[in-house]
Amino acid sequence: MPYRIDLLESSDVVLDQLVELGALDVEATTHGIAAIMPDAVSTASVAAAIGARDLRVAPAVGRDDGSVWVVSLRPIRAGRLHVVPADWPAREGTLRMTDSPAFGTGLHPTTALCLEILDDEIAASRPERALDVGTGTGVLALAALGLGVPHAVAIDIDADAVRIAAENARLNDLRARIHLVRGGPEAVSGSWPLVVANVLAAPLIEMAPTLTRRVGRGGRLVLSGIRSSLATEAARAYVRLGMRQVDTRARDGWTALVLHATW
Repeated sequence: MPYRIDLLESSDVVLDQLVELGALDVEATTHGIAAIMPDAVSTASVAAAIGARDLRVAPAVGRDDGSVWVVSLRPIRAGRLHVVPADWPAREGTLRMTDSPAFGTGLHPTTALCLEILDDEIAASRPERALDVGTGTGVLALAALGLGVPHAVAIDIDADAVRIAAENARLNDLRARIHLVRGGPEAVSGSWPLVVANVLAAPLIEMAPTLTRRVGRGGRLVLSGIRSSLATEAARAYVRLGMRQVDTRARDGWTALVLHATW
């Protein structure tokens, strides 16, 4: 498990040394330097390499369900959206997110890909409603609202994720435009002009029949969370059910798919 170190000193030399040691993230703080170190690098070797006299060690906080290790949340820009930490001021075009263990900070490549695709798809089709399957922090549903979709439904099997998504909706003054449901795609009925699901490839393939039924006539489906080696298999599961693959985007070993309904 990665761990965090804090140093009560700061210099470019120390920053470079931490990077050379394999730091997963390094950040200058008001008190010095903080870094996330992999567990393969011992604290003793860190102290010896940088000559630190005051080295504090603490457990690291994993974001995005332990898949992203950073000292603190940071802003990202995806298309027209600016996803920022909760303590940033509320401004038009920004989406503020709480620091939580739920998936969906925007830092993971799968979320960033979805945000970029949503920007394009919403601009092209202007859907009246959106469904976010496996919402996590609610980031994709809230992003859809921020990009102009009037109403969204967000679902997740994890009760904590639903609670965190509700808090993020409140933080962004979007509670009136989002409906949160605990469960999978079978927990809701009807269809949507835009459906997005950022989960892993195996559950995406398993729920393809149910998820496809949630896509309305001429609707659009965005799938992410797919390891690039499984992208063809995941796409085939939906094409077999009548979807048409129109776009594929990849980043850092992850792939997102865009499919349109042929009905």
